[in-house]
Amino acid sequence: MVDIRPKQRLIAHSIETESRIMKNATSMLACMLTCVAALLVVAAAPACAQEARAGDLVITQAWSRATPGGAKVAGGYLTIENKGATPDRLVGGSGDFAGKVEIHEMAMNNGVMTMRPLDKGLTIEPGKTVKLAPGSYHLMLMDLKNPLKQGEKVPLTLEFEKAGKVTLSLDVEGVGAQAPADHSGGHMKK
Repeated sequence: MVDIRPKQRLIAHSIETESRIMKNATSMLACMLTCVAALLVVAAAPACAQEARAGDLVITQAWSRATPGGAKVAGGYLTIENKGATPDRLVGGSGDFAGKVEIHEMAMNNGVMTMRPLDKGLTIEPGKTVKLAPGSYHLMLMDLKNPLKQGEKVPLTLEFEKAGKVTLSLDVEGVGAQAPADHSGGHMKK
């Protein structure tokens, strides 16, 4: 008579070993998929940094605020860094969504907040950064053709005296926003 228990034990052991191998393989696959997903997020991060370059200028954090229906003006805000050795000047802008784009300055004069257009543009000195923000320098977007809606990306072309033209998008934030959201600025391209 042949004892078959050793064979059964061998089969049971083989099944148990195979089961452990499958669990390990599944865990490894899950780990690999998690790593791939993390790499994709990291690889996509530079696309969210959103900057434009025009000559020696680097433009970041381009944004605007949503406007109520019927509003004909809005502000545009961004940061311009001059990495060059010579000054440049923001002299104008344009966009299909607005009839006119001007560069303005807000300032306190004798306790009164004033706003005026900068007819000669805004100089960006070499090695310096100029921030266009609420209550300071800003783009005045006039004769809006439609209200700006939160979540939109509004295409805009800026013109610099030396660096030329650069096209970017303003990220439209909420009505009362004081700064751009984490996505910092708009999709920009030269």
